[in-house]
Amino acid sequence: MTPTPPFGRDEIESILPHRSPFLLLDEVHELVPGERVAASYRVPEDGWWFAGHFPERPVMPGVLIVEAMAQTGAVAVLSEEENQGRIAFFAGIDDCRFKRIVSPGDTLRLSCEIDQVRGPIGRGKATAHVGGELAARGTLTFAVER
Repeated sequence: MTPTPPFGRDEIESILPHRSPFLLLDEVHELVPGERVAASYRVPEDGWWFAGHFPERPVMPGVLIVEAMAQTGAVAVLSEEENQGRIAFFAGIDDCRFKRIVSPGDTLRLSCEIDQVRGPIGRGKATAHVGGELAARGTLTFAVER
């Protein structure tokens, strides 16, 4: 059964296979299974990646921002009844752009709209915002494990 938004990490863990420290979502605010999702992630002050990226100027790595966007999209895909309990894998990342730095303490506002699904393969347009500013965007292709 899919939880009703808003919901937090316990419910997110009932949908996604990710766990700490790699679960990059704190709350789901909106969800239409198989269509769209809005979520958030508060970037921790002591994120495990900041010790090396970069010690003098901590910045959330772009690949982790993309991962947070992908996890957001995976909530929409894996909350569908036929996909519950499965894993969604990356199959492609297109037109990805980074527009601002994401720093410790920032809150990422994440969204993904699923725009195409054919069998186990699908695509969604994802964004990450901080304080109303676009931080990143991209088109993510996924494959749901069968």
